[in-house]
Amino acid sequence: MTRKITCSNLLTFLFLILAGSLIVLGCTSTETEKLNNKTDMETTNGTTITLGGNPVHTIGKLPEVGTEVKDFTLTGVDLNEMTLADYKGKYIVMNIFPSVNTGVCSKSVRKFNEEASKLDNTTILCISKDLPFAQKEFCGAEGIENVVMLSDFRNDFGKNYGVQIVDGPMKGLLSRAVIVVNPEGKIVYEEQVPEIGQEPDYAGAINAVR
Repeated sequence: MTRKITCSNLLTFLFLILAGSLIVLGCTSTETEKLNNKTDMETTNGTTITLGGNPVHTIGKLPEVGTEVKDFTLTGVDLNEMTLADYKGKYIVMNIFPSVNTGVCSKSVRKFNEEASKLDNTTILCISKDLPFAQKEFCGAEGIENVVMLSDFRNDFGKNYGVQIVDGPMKGLLSRAVIVVNPEGKIVYEEQVPEIGQEPDYAGAINAVR
């Protein structure tokens, strides 16, 4: 039996399609607005640095000098997870950077590796989002033996310490920063390097443990 399509039925059908489309568009618009608001909030609460002179932002700010250092979990080159407790009772120098495969980052690792041999009761952690395999290969090729390479590839160190980059070409990587912690677990020095292509203040970090 053939159903007769009336003008009224057709209008009802078209109305339902239009209403459904508006609901979908409304949901999409709402989700987009939420994402934009989240990005704006991250940018507002973060730190403005530069990459080749162009502004980019971190997700937050470095922990302040005088505060208790936050616990962390990072992955070593042997794929074992390391925490703050593994370095308890020592000075800790955190050399944080985007990737060991870039010139300035690799130079910072070599410089801190050189300085580490001169320091007592001090561990230097070189922290990036690089895979542990890449970090291990770099150390083997460069003869790096005095620092500890740690990866944030599956952890939240970058977010918890406010150093994860939230926009620009290096979005998702860690900014260049240095944090020094004393044996009592207090932060005694910090530097958020203002330009990613700039080396950190090695002397400032080393003097903080002497």
